[in-house]
Amino acid sequence: MNMCTATAPAKSSHKVQYAPYSQAIPLVTSTTPSPTAPIGVFDSGVGGLSILSGLRELLPHENLLYLADSRYAPYGPKGEDFVRDRSCAIVDFLLERGAKAIVVACNTATAAAIALLRERYGVPLIGVEPAIKTAAKLSQRGIVGVLATSGTIGSDKFSRLQDLFIGRMETLTCACPGLVELIEAPDFDAAAITALLEEFTAPIREKHADVLVLGCTHYSLIRDLIQQVMGADVRIVDTDLAVARETKRRLEALNALTPATQQGELHFFSSGDVAQQKRLLARYWGEAMEVEVF
Repeated sequence: MNMCTATAPAKSSHKVQYAPYSQAIPLVTSTTPSPTAPIGVFDSGVGGLSILSGLRELLPHENLLYLADSRYAPYGPKGEDFVRDRSCAIVDFLLERGAKAIVVACNTATAAAIALLRERYGVPLIGVEPAIKTAAKLSQRGIVGVLATSGTIGSDKFSRLQDLFIGRMETLTCACPGLVELIEAPDFDAAAITALLEEFTAPIREKHADVLVLGCTHYSLIRDLIQQVMGADVRIVDTDLAVARETKRRLEALNALTPATQQGELHFFSSGDVAQQKRLLARYWGEAMEVEVF
């Protein structure tokens, strides 16, 4: 089924039963973060490892906490209320472990929850959004493709971002149902992923888009496969290093960068099956890591 469109689709009507965790918003008291405290990072699954990699590259001495909410991946079809509640619960968990800043390494969670999180918590909160602004600067043809989840594409935040470029370029958005699930699968099936990519990107390739935006952090983990399907002439852009630069800027402004000179520590947490998470970390992070239960 063709999931691509030149305009953002309507929001999903899918509702999930949940405890209204995010409804009670306490008074926020901002405090100066401790420079030695860790940075918290979370995503619906392992997709945020692409953001974590950018943070590790730019801020190698910072201690990092990463939480994969893999029990509920992907967030895209879950509905905004559910995503807000999960985001609040996760941020509470990371703050209990001393996080001085939170990186929401998920486009869907950023779109649904970042405003609420900034209202509720007195720490730096850095989100991600599809790099359409960068794509607009790079595109020579004025035709840009965007691969994202239905939750991101259907959000008000993404619609406002798209509206900035009406009349300046054509944006072809494409939801990719099933792709995150394949990326999160215990066994990596490159053939199945390639088949989905060929189906989803066909309308974008037919329009000869010269830039493709990866609007889900999971997709950066299969960037090489996406490049093969799109062809060498198509520029692929994501937000990995841009998020790291913004995190560094925010912490510098608060004099909260670590003074440490040794390599920072990494701690991983997951709401999913721990054994499976260890396999995924070995695949996408490149080394065996311990995983604690969230």
